[in-house]
Amino acid sequence: QAAIGGHPLARYNLGANEKNNGKMDRAVKHWIIAATLGCDDSIDALKVCFRAGIGNKDDFAATLRAHQAAVEATKSPQREAAEEARKE
Repeated sequence: QAAIGGHPLARYNLGANEKNNGKMDRAVKHWIIAATLGCDDSIDALKVCFRAGIGNKDDFAATLRAHQAAVEATKSPQREAAEEARKE
């Protein structure tokens, strides 16, 4: 339900479950969706897949661009101030 609603970590977890069930093609699809929503763990999983020869360079590059756009869209001065306060 959460994955359908657009929760990136839920989508990442679906990908991990598909991987554990031996369905790498489905896992990669879930990770691509999660990465385009800004999930860093999905980017890491896709890097491993790409290095192993799963997926193609163009899809990976497009996913990286979409991930960066999602991360940039969530930046704001308030979030950055909160992050700094959390680190202290």
